[in-house]
Amino acid sequence: MAKWPYWHETCRTKRREVRSAVKSKDLKIFAALLAIFLIAYYLPLANPRVESAVVEAFKLLQWYARNHTLACVVPALFIAGAIITFLSQAAVMRYLGPKSNKLAAYSVASVAGVVLAVCSCSVLPMFAGIYQLGAGLGPASAFLYSGPAINVLAIFLTARVLGFDIGLWRAIGAVGFAFLVGLGMAGLFRREERSRNTAVAVAPDSPAMGRRGWQSGLLLAGMIGFLIFSDWFNPGDAIIKRTDGSEVRGVVLQEMRDEVMIQVQQSANGVRAGDRLTLSKADIAEIIETRSWVMEVHHIRWWLAGLCGLGVAVMIRRWVTRDEFRQWMHNTWEFTRLLVPLLFGGVFVVGFISALLPDRQIGMLVGDNSLRANAIGSVVGALFYFATLTEVPITQALMEHGMARGPALALLLAGPALSLPNMLVLCRVMGVKKTAAFSLIIVVIATIVGMIFGATQADGAGAALAVAVR
Repeated sequence: MAKWPYWHETCRTKRREVRSAVKSKDLKIFAALLAIFLIAYYLPLANPRVESAVVEAFKLLQWYARNHTLACVVPALFIAGAIITFLSQAAVMRYLGPKSNKLAAYSVASVAGVVLAVCSCSVLPMFAGIYQLGAGLGPASAFLYSGPAINVLAIFLTARVLGFDIGLWRAIGAVGFAFLVGLGMAGLFRREERSRNTAVAVAPDSPAMGRRGWQSGLLLAGMIGFLIFSDWFNPGDAIIKRTDGSEVRGVVLQEMRDEVMIQVQQSANGVRAGDRLTLSKADIAEIIETRSWVMEVHHIRWWLAGLCGLGVAVMIRRWVTRDEFRQWMHNTWEFTRLLVPLLFGGVFVVGFISALLPDRQIGMLVGDNSLRANAIGSVVGALFYFATLTEVPITQALMEHGMARGPALALLLAGPALSLPNMLVLCRVMGVKKTAAFSLIIVVIATIVGMIFGATQADGAGAALAVAVR
């Protein structure tokens, strides 16, 4: 009988927690419905600029669905489910946990950027997977930043298009950022992490698997290979021949169902270099691409991805039990329910906002190396969505419209790792407070590094202003 009061009080506490969770969920649903209602009620669709922004938002969402979701987001979701299902918690804790060697943990997390050539949205499922398995907030945050930011192809493309100095500073800054972001997050939330690590330590160990460690690692490597090749993208120079006989030299940024968005590289026929031009596919006779090894891989990417997928299928057949396969599909679906609605909603909002803020207007705000200009460059990079490698031609267009080199570097350091869709998902995965801290750390450091780099450019600001005046 002595245990009865304790048991009764425990039940009351649990009921209060459940009621509190239900009320919190209901409030979030109500807030979302209210926001949708207010937007639908007050949105001035009669304004041509707003009407055009709505259309552009749907175009960006269509591009995301056609060219990015199946090629990158879906494989990343399967990888996240596989991380939870096939990786042992002990292995994650050994290399990325709170008691692991700090230098080794942050180095392992940072190396991910060299291997993964993915955008800020596609790295989210994998981050959620290792974080749920017990990886420390610091190493997990370093992985979250490095995945899209330390992209070897993007760094080389930056050096070739924007200049060797920006490419070099981007390479050094991105690697250093991974460590600084991770250490900053670990320091800010050390108390919460201590409680979380205690809970993870007392959690029951996962059941032993029939595979060896190298088999699980090879299985994940095959899926990552599929992701890398399926999402292989090259915004290289191209010549677009139109049906009327004219030509446009530019970079293909987006391909929708009926249209192609091109960033013009050479001024011609009243179109200025740096401007974006949307052409109907019916008006395009031919697109001649610049030959490079990156483009060659792009043309055979589905063959390479198919080989990786075939290898994964063989390994699943031989090494994965039916129960594990069902658990894998269940974990993948849980990540899908959590992430995909927010990703689609975020991409739509970014398309709407970016249409209201044309490149020319942004370029006018970042034409010098002041604190304000670098902060704007960092914030623009943090909010807008950049698919893999597209941040380089987009930054080039902004520089054509007057952006100084310091803010350009700040945008390149903050942009690939952050985006509005990315932030919305992170709020669900690790909470609003940690998401705000993660985003603020990146924006602040990017602003500081942009100012330092801009100060080393003797005539960078003057050249940018001269371009703006022309």
